[in-house]
Amino acid sequence: MSDLFDRHRTVLGAALQAAQDRGYWSAFPEIPSGKIYGETAKDDGLSAYQARLGKAFDLPGHPGAKRVGKEVSPYGPSLGITYPAADADALMAASKGAAAAWGNASPEARVGVCLEILARLNRMSFEMANAVMHTTGQAFAMAFQAGGPHAQDRGLEAVAYAWAEMTRTPRSATWAKPQGKGEPIVLEKHWRIVPRGVSLVVACQTFPTWNSYPGLFASLATGNTVIVKPHPGAILPLALTVLVAREVLAEEGLPADVVLLAADEPGAEITRDLVAHPAVAIVDYTGSNAFGDWVRKNAAMRDIYTEEAGVNSIVIGATDNFAGMCANIAFSLSLYSGQMCTAPQNIYVPRGGIETDEGPKCFDAVAAGIAAAVDALIADQARAAGVCGAIANPATLGRIEAARSLGRIVRDSAPLPGAEGARTATPLILAVNADQTSAHEEERFGPISFVVAVENAAEGVARAASLARRKGAITAALYDTDDARIAAAADAFAAAGVNLSVNLTGGIFVNQSAAFSDFHVTGANPAGNASLTDTAFVANRFRVAMWRRPVAA
Repeated sequence: MSDLFDRHRTVLGAALQAAQDRGYWSAFPEIPSGKIYGETAKDDGLSAYQARLGKAFDLPGHPGAKRVGKEVSPYGPSLGITYPAADADALMAASKGAAAAWGNASPEARVGVCLEILARLNRMSFEMANAVMHTTGQAFAMAFQAGGPHAQDRGLEAVAYAWAEMTRTPRSATWAKPQGKGEPIVLEKHWRIVPRGVSLVVACQTFPTWNSYPGLFASLATGNTVIVKPHPGAILPLALTVLVAREVLAEEGLPADVVLLAADEPGAEITRDLVAHPAVAIVDYTGSNAFGDWVRKNAAMRDIYTEEAGVNSIVIGATDNFAGMCANIAFSLSLYSGQMCTAPQNIYVPRGGIETDEGPKCFDAVAAGIAAAVDALIADQARAAGVCGAIANPATLGRIEAARSLGRIVRDSAPLPGAEGARTATPLILAVNADQTSAHEEERFGPISFVVAVENAAEGVARAASLARRKGAITAALYDTDDARIAAAADAFAAAGVNLSVNLTGGIFVNQSAAFSDFHVTGANPAGNASLTDTAFVANRFRVAMWRRPVAA
């Protein structure tokens, strides 16, 4: 097992340095290029994905009294894949049975296994891209990046933080206490990492790997066994992950049941049974606030890490690049049809308009400029499909229909032309007055946004920050040309626990979060209690125990 650690030592060192420097660094190339991954990698990945359709997914030795699986691609066809399924008690028994061997492995051995799993997942990024695309609705390029290399980077980031914390305390030391003229008291002391127990990772449908890998690998590296609970609509990406993990574990002479899959079907979910099970010590949860509240109430004695929902905002005070601003916002609204936890929903604009490089723009002109930029972005069918992807959950279409009555329609939503058979929707943009409605203060997951009239930019910042404190927010954006107002906004959003982006007009968007540099979620408002990834995310997943004895004279 130490061979794996030595094999990947250089990558781990680079990850540790990157986390300290916070500059750009990635271990896993994000470009789906044959020059990087092999000339046949794209075709091989598609073939591997297609070969799994309509068949039983094999997880050798995995507990399973039956088989389940009802995944349907947002692009139309049913996947027809079934997975081994077991109840909560069976999964917990298997997980606990593997705990001693995994917990007793050295930190080097565990981290080496984790790094090897990530390296193998990277090699199968094209298969993973197809799996993510057809369970989440992400377009292929996004599915490749977010489901593959970007998720792998987030997993590596968690492993690096775990390694740093586990090695902060030496494994042994000699303790000598002076006794005046007498001989000192000398003890030899030994410390070891003690894992917490069974870790449960509850995944969402829209980003099954990106949101799950940090918790999965943080718990795994620190010696905890892990049960991965996929969303019933997106099992395949995490089944592939579990398969690779179990293969590496078995090759290293460790119990494959260190990592287990808790597959289920819509209407017969076992999530509540797993969360409430007394064997669970750690819960990583990504999903809605409503179920997040249930998790917190029913797993109160456990260590819980959540990413939930929030209302992300943009405040527009002024801009020296009106066209660039509108284009950037349009892309953020359209990307993956607004189904990102970082996607903006509310755009606060002064009622009296703003100053721009094109002259003064009234409220309606700002709203129209953003809507026109959306139209321009998705005018080309191929580009529109690549940006918007498909709608993961049919309930999102119902939210769009209900939202139409919540304000004046600036831009209506419609299916993507040329995407027949897929479940699609373009951005719906509504105009509202902040003094006359609170409809925009509830999260409306999907391609739904509000241009909200306020007195001025300062009021927009105040309202957005207040909303973040009350309802949660992961991202915020500001467009302004006044340094004092920018500084005031940075203070306000920091106090609300929201990461702020200012004057984005180029190829970087408020939706995006980069491993080793950006902390995803702050844990400081109701959008989540954890941050990906900081020290707090890993340090409580283990304890340090000591034994000591006198040193013989």
